[in-house]
Amino acid sequence: MADSSRTVEQLCIETGLDAKALAERAGVDEQRVLAIVLGRWTPSPQERDRIAAVFGLTRDQVTWGHKTPIQHLYGQGPA
Repeated sequence: MADSSRTVEQLCIETGLDAKALAERAGVDEQRVLAIVLGRWTPSPQERDRIAAVFGLTRDQVTWGHKTPIQHLYGQGPA
């Protein structure tokens, strides 16, 4: 089977969990979990383990990382 890795946001939608419930089950700060769900924070390995475990997965079975595009704040931008 092809790579079936899903984001935390996709897993929350599939399971009906919101950030608050996920935070409670994972034992991770709710604001941190919200940032992770929104793709604004890359969690530590320990946070990845805790969050993945809520979904019955390992950290390697979840797609982690930023979704927000990196923007240049100064300069002329792309040439």
